[in-house]
Amino acid sequence: MAEFLLKYADSRGQIHQQVAEAASEQELRERLTEQGYLVYWVRPRASVETLTRGFRRPKRINLEKFLIFNQQFVTLIRAGLPILKALDLLSGRTTDPKLGRWIQAVRDEVRNGALLSEAFRRQGVFPPVYISSILAGEKSGSLTEVLDRYISYQKLALAVRKKLLVSLIYPSFLVFLVCCLVVFLVTYVVPNFAQLYESMQAELPRITQILIAVGTTARAYVVAGFLALVAAILAFRLWAARESSKETLDRFKLRLPLAGEIWIKYQVAQLARVLSTLLTGGIPLVQAMQTAAESLGSSLLRKALANAEKLVREGQPLSAALRSTTLFPELATDMIEVGESTGALPAMLNSVAEFYEDDVSTSLTAALSLIEPAIMIGMGVFVAFVLVALYLPIFSLADTLR
Repeated sequence: MAEFLLKYADSRGQIHQQVAEAASEQELRERLTEQGYLVYWVRPRASVETLTRGFRRPKRINLEKFLIFNQQFVTLIRAGLPILKALDLLSGRTTDPKLGRWIQAVRDEVRNGALLSEAFRRQGVFPPVYISSILAGEKSGSLTEVLDRYISYQKLALAVRKKLLVSLIYPSFLVFLVCCLVVFLVTYVVPNFAQLYESMQAELPRITQILIAVGTTARAYVVAGFLALVAAILAFRLWAARESSKETLDRFKLRLPLAGEIWIKYQVAQLARVLSTLLTGGIPLVQAMQTAAESLGSSLLRKALANAEKLVREGQPLSAALRSTTLFPELATDMIEVGESTGALPAMLNSVAEFYEDDVSTSLTAALSLIEPAIMIGMGVFVAFVLVALYLPIFSLADTLR
């Protein structure tokens, strides 16, 4: 008898994890299903321990290529092809080699008797929302409908992400150019003027002396400064990779005057979109909250959602549980409360997601419209300061010659 680590939900929606003995994984699954449990996953205990000891860089999939795969996958299933045949056709036709290898691994798992959701979960790269959606589709017998809903969710999520990235490209490029201009002026232009004034043995104003001292020092240590900057960035990334540091960074983001509000609204929109997709697909609320927490990129919000999940298990409504965390906006919890009272929680969560996605887009556009002129004004003031400081001695010499 082998030992397996399993995760399942009972008839009351409570989630359990335990170690059980069985001759095979399939036998353990069938036993729990006959007892009325909803099985999330079953893993050999040795493989779980091996994975927890590994410290490999997390693998990621190309979400756009994954969206194309799902569109083709649901089309083939709707056309009447068996799942195994559809996976076999698509595994060798994906434009992303990594995704193709993972789909081939999924096909092999399904061929050996594993459930489709379990086969995707074992790869360790596919989104938890996707795996939970497929699990719900397998249980309800409506896999194509569930995949259609996931495709719609993925399209919206990618559209919002692209819109935000496009909005940030120009300001980022502008900041980069400003930094390059500052470095060029300080490390090249200023030291050349310093050599000129030194050869002329001119008496320099105080402002010019300070600028030349900064420029010559910066030129002497420019390589060391660059290496120190790279080392600081690497050290910061190593520190930020720790779980405790992630929560500290999230709290710092939350306290930022304007960016903090935009950040929390974006996270709430993501959470509402995921919960709406899962609940519409037939996933119980507690399991949907757990899956949504795994899909969030914020450690602070994951912790808050875990606390809210405990309150929901104890019988509190979702709106009250989220309100108790003090992280979620009051308007979002009020809208969720209305959805619970009317029995239309998935639709209301979808409305929350749409509202906050539009709000984030509007707020980000307004913030960037203020940041761009501020960068230009700052750059203009710095360039004017450098020009005045460098040319002031020339004007003084001209007056002396007169």
